[in-house]
Amino acid sequence: MKRFLCALAAASLLLFGQDKPVITKLMIADPGHFHATLLQKDMYPELDRRVSVYAKLGPELLDYLTRIAAFNLRKENPTRWEMDVHTSSNPMKAMLSEKPGTAVVFTGRNRGKIDRILDSLNAGIHVFADKPWIITSDEMPKLEQALELAERKGLAAYDIMTERYEATCEVPRALVNSPEIFGEFQKGTTEKPAITARSVHHLMKVVAGLPLKRPAWFFDTAEYGEGLADVGTHVVDLVQWTAFPDQAIDYKKDIQVLDGRHWPVVIDKAMFTKVTGEPDFPATLGQHIHDDKLDYYCNNSVHYTIKGIHVKMDILWNWEATEGGDVYETVYNGTKARVEIRQGKAEKYVPEVYVFPVHESGIADIVKKVAGLQARWPGLGMEQSGNGLHIIIPDRYRVGHEQHFAQVANHFLGFIKSPKSMPAWERPNMLAKYYVSTKGVELAQKKK
Repeated sequence: MKRFLCALAAASLLLFGQDKPVITKLMIADPGHFHATLLQKDMYPELDRRVSVYAKLGPELLDYLTRIAAFNLRKENPTRWEMDVHTSSNPMKAMLSEKPGTAVVFTGRNRGKIDRILDSLNAGIHVFADKPWIITSDEMPKLEQALELAERKGLAAYDIMTERYEATCEVPRALVNSPEIFGEFQKGTTEKPAITARSVHHLMKVVAGLPLKRPAWFFDTAEYGEGLADVGTHVVDLVQWTAFPDQAIDYKKDIQVLDGRHWPVVIDKAMFTKVTGEPDFPATLGQHIHDDKLDYYCNNSVHYTIKGIHVKMDILWNWEATEGGDVYETVYNGTKARVEIRQGKAEKYVPEVYVFPVHESGIADIVKKVAGLQARWPGLGMEQSGNGLHIIIPDRYRVGHEQHFAQVANHFLGFIKSPKSMPAWERPNMLAKYYVSTKGVELAQKKK
């Protein structure tokens, strides 16, 4: 009998597969940002199609549900989400009390997000949270506590760093970490940093085919954070992910934030109504309203060193793109070459990668390296550009910002299945990232 049962079990494994996916039941808490919907643009075999949503009844919840419905109703590759919607005056309390799922997604309001993350981890819930987890430097101890708690309890706690999956960021990373063509990083100076980065976002835009409506609290920097504390976390992450791959960074020893500045985008009432749907500025923004216009402090500049290398970045917001869309440009200066991502008019506002050797003889080494990278990116090409090379990345690798959410989600689901599979450097580098983003804002505000 025992032999029969063993044979039956073996036959079942052959018939149904040995790696049955771990099914995660998802909860969405206060989906006040469109990133919550982009995570559900695709289906995942490891995710239960039934999702529990906890939110206050209002326009943010309705916008979220409208976008999910659009995914379910689209003709090409429709999703099949089933939504259990729970509305109350205290969604977090209700979610933690009922706990119908095993993982929670946080997007939207950033002030106090780290407290909601801690409450969820204490309740034994995996956390997948949009950036930023914190917006002020005095919350760093809570961030450390959350990451330590997740590790101790064997829970996945991961933030949504989509830009790591962009080919125009992956290829420069490979080039920068090729000593034969890049050499070592220059240290740079205050006047001439070794690494510069520039990010531009727009308040008015279209996402997943629908015009984006931003909630009024988005413009309250005490609630949502300034530009560096919010979208700037992507840029800080990309710099350390590119310059120090798979290496742990100790923010207390390796980073020194030297300077920070901020300045506003001025928004009149008509613009505010157009982007939020609100007829007037709310009272919460009163201290930033002058001459019936809102000073929205979303633009930041920060200068810091990481392991002695000078970094300067500008995080900018414009009202609306006149040409192209959001922009990310960066320059990495090595002793043998300079690697750049450009996204200007000459590139038709599409990110392109360039390598400029210090000496002309370096061209041959770059050609050899790019040929080797074709094993990872078949079809990768190159052409002469001034005294360097333009690296041609085929369109099939440029899947775009919206598609990157599924790639990050798959990593998160993998960490749920095996929490110890998360690289050891992720947690210290997350602390380093948020130290730079919050400290840079703090220095800017002190100047004011």
